Amino acid sequence: MKEFNEKEAVRAMRQALSPEASGRCSDDELLNIIDIIWDWYDDNGLLDIDAEADDDDVNVEALSAHVRRMLAKDRLSPVLPDEVEPLVAAELRYEQSLIEDL
Repeated sequence: MKEFNEKEAVRAMRQALSPEASGRCSDDELLNIIDIIWDWYDDNGLLDIDAEADDDDVNVEALSAHVRRMLAKDRLSPVLPDEVEPLVAAELRYEQSLIEDL
């Protein structure tokens, strides 16, 4: 498995955005979404060393809803609610590519 690279993950997420949305969102904002995703994994036991989780264990709808809720708490977040699911999906595709590139 390749090592997770934040810059590559951000690049993958940017590709899921329109040029206007990409210009509105900083790398730090996209990294914040990655942190929210990984916190959700941790809260749901998907990072446990003995967990045998795979992509089927990730409830994308629940994860996207969680990210939307967390971003809603940040009134200054430039990410619009309808942009969350494509961003989450792009990050998950990037994670999957790390496994597939073996």
